[in-house]
Amino acid sequence: MDNDIFMYKVQINSDKFLGCSKKMNSPAEVLQQTNFSVIDWIIIIAYPMISLVIGLVVRRYVKDMNDFVCAGRGLGVCLGVATMTGTELGLITVMYSAQKGFTGGFAAFHIAVAAGITTFIVGSTGFIVYRLREMQVMTIPEFYERRFGRKTRILGGLMMALGGILNMGLFLKVGSMFLVGITGLSEHSLALPVVMVFLLSLVLIYTCLGGMLSIVIADYVQFVVLSFGLLLATLLAIWHLGWTNIFSTVEQLMGPAGFDPTIEGSGFGLDYMIWMGFLGLIGCAVWPTSVARALAMESPAAVKKQYMWASISFMIRFLIPYFWGICALVFVVTQDAELQTLFFPSADALAGGTEPFDNLYAMPIFLGRILPAGIIGIISAGMIAAFMSTHDSYLLCWSSVLTQDVIAPMFDNRLSSKTRILITRVLIVAIGLFVLYWGLLYEGKDDVWDYMAVTGAIYFTGAFALLLGGLYWKKASSTGAVLALLAGSTALLGLGPVQARVGKLLTALSGPSLSETSWLAQLPGVSLVERTSAAEVAMSLSVDISSERVGLISIGMTLGALVLGSLLFPDKNQRESV
Repeated sequence: MDNDIFMYKVQINSDKFLGCSKKMNSPAEVLQQTNFSVIDWIIIIAYPMISLVIGLVVRRYVKDMNDFVCAGRGLGVCLGVATMTGTELGLITVMYSAQKGFTGGFAAFHIAVAAGITTFIVGSTGFIVYRLREMQVMTIPEFYERRFGRKTRILGGLMMALGGILNMGLFLKVGSMFLVGITGLSEHSLALPVVMVFLLSLVLIYTCLGGMLSIVIADYVQFVVLSFGLLLATLLAIWHLGWTNIFSTVEQLMGPAGFDPTIEGSGFGLDYMIWMGFLGLIGCAVWPTSVARALAMESPAAVKKQYMWASISFMIRFLIPYFWGICALVFVVTQDAELQTLFFPSADALAGGTEPFDNLYAMPIFLGRILPAGIIGIISAGMIAAFMSTHDSYLLCWSSVLTQDVIAPMFDNRLSSKTRILITRVLIVAIGLFVLYWGLLYEGKDDVWDYMAVTGAIYFTGAFALLLGGLYWKKASSTGAVLALLAGSTALLGLGPVQARVGKLLTALSGPSLSETSWLAQLPGVSLVERTSAAEVAMSLSVDISSERVGLISIGMTLGALVLGSLLFPDKNQRESV
């Protein structure tokens, strides 16, 4: 939902509950009002030490790259479901989902339904993942080489790493925002970066020590803690706000748009729903961290069972955080005038330069206000578990892709397992430092979920085309594969800062100061005024085009590039049969 429209609706409707406060309290003063206590600090500091112990214990069992990346391919169905859920239900997921619930209401639930349905379909049919496990590849780019050649593997590995590293660029910052918000540390200017460094250090240490083995075991522990925390917090939120009150408040604030994603004003629409359906497929069948779990399973048949059972958790991992975001909205506009003023400043305050407080903080602030001491520590420990289970998997995934699919092929795969593990560990640290830098630097205004969808599309639009064509179309060629991977980079146009720069470029080319001797001014039959007007229209389109529309266009371009390139430039010799 457009944030300006959403804010206006809430400002108008929330007057029915509390009325907007005229005085804008400082964020520090408001955020200090939390039930977080010393015992909660003890809980959340003690818990991460468990993961460090796990890393130290399992280090002795890492003998080669297969153990480090795929845990020896020995995961059973139950452990496979737990580790997949632990990875995909990260703190970043909880935060961006709560943000969507806060701004979109119950209409956001369609994203969770799409994720559950598509994961079940993949499990029942074995679409993509069954064949990949059957081929016993360690990474998706390894499949690229078998099917399309080494150059495709290297390019695919680079595109995967680029999209993936940018995708996790906000993980650290957003995760730290949760801890800062729920503990009331926001009064300290250095609180956010300090927490970011602390959490990143923990993840780097135990991921470097044990690789996938330590990740799988830690994920299982984190799955148990997180499941308990999610259930407990949800029950307490309902008890505090009232089941009927939650629905009636959303109805009064948003109307039908708060429940139906298809109607105007919901902020979603048909394009968005189609895009979410595709993302549900990508999230389980193409996204590397999920596929890594499939490739670590004990057999192809176990992969299908894993996905069918995981479809339930894939849906729940969205539903519960959406509900938390909705509860946070209800709490803000019905029970706390200070928070209402903070998140939804009056029109006069906005005109005077007051900025609305980042709504990513809404859910952790809400939990910090309603949960009793001790319980907050348990919930926070669960959230840290979610944070760590996602970061460890993503760091290992992108570092191993760069090692296995970019660096090793450049050395004709002559690197020893010991050398590869060393390179992977160095890359884990390097990527972690980049994520810290990017989290502090990036200033885009995109919703976190939309940011992740766009950055991930740099990789997954091309990857989907290559997996679909490579596994199910014999005529798919290496030239078509390369063109499809390159076409996926067009997804960058979905990011707000990129669109803004495109708009500025068009303005610069068409502005009144444009020299009459330039190439644009010399175009025949068109006046400078007309050219300027046309450029302004183009700029407007580039700025306003939605991320989901850019994503759908990128999918069409990658599939079209694969088909056209394969038909025009077929391979002379068919590679490995799949």
